[in-house]
Amino acid sequence: MKSIKILIPIPSYGFDTTEVAVPWKLFSENNFEVVFATPNGEIGITDQSMLHGTKLGIWKSALMARKDAVEAHNELIKVSNFQKPLKYSELKETDFDALLLPGGHDKKVKEYLESTLLQNLVVDFFNADKPVAAVCHGVVLAARSINQKTGKSVLHNLKTTSLLKSQELLAYNLTRLWLGDYYLTYPEITVEDEVVATLSDKKNFIKGPTPILRDDMNHLNRGFAVTCKNYVSARWPGDIYTFSLDFIKLIKKHYV
Repeated sequence: MKSIKILIPIPSYGFDTTEVAVPWKLFSENNFEVVFATPNGEIGITDQSMLHGTKLGIWKSALMARKDAVEAHNELIKVSNFQKPLKYSELKETDFDALLLPGGHDKKVKEYLESTLLQNLVVDFFNADKPVAAVCHGVVLAARSINQKTGKSVLHNLKTTSLLKSQELLAYNLTRLWLGDYYLTYPEITVEDEVVATLSDKKNFIKGPTPILRDDMNHLNRGFAVTCKNYVSARWPGDIYTFSLDFIKLIKKHYV
């Protein structure tokens, strides 16, 4: 198999610790090269509440990144490709073999979710029929990527999942007394509702089993991911191992 280069664009601040660090670690273990990009080429910073549990109160242990993800993050930030990210404006689909769109819900991730540079890049990856993966709020970025030839989202005719409305509202309701709308990146619409609105058939949105426990290498049955053609999606950090491994399988199959 050819040498594989995977692009992971992230915001300047607020990317989800688990959704970036765990895939990076698994990709690296499979000898894939991982390249990062931020809006201005400055080192991206993870959501500190997810990393340390800051301000999460009594729900800290349930909501913050798990120990394995924190350890992976602490390894990641020492890697040269992470310390020297590209700028969004420098990115070209032809320079990479696959694309991963992680999530994050802090309001500052809007610069990532709303980037026309990234949206156009996502379209280029889909048009080139290259493997693309999106998890949690990363699915919003994919959903907003409009193919100018069709006027439709790149997800329009695909099956997908994303952060569920029930998950988003539960996290909000558990913490709103002290965090306000921290868990609602866009208070006017949930991730699920926005993604479903871009699909040709709402039945193509797959919720999967009730998300309760997070997966890991020894409990992959707890995770859930949807693969449709060259696209893989997942809902939350609790799906991350299943999601990452499914994407690795897709990449290997695609480039064998």
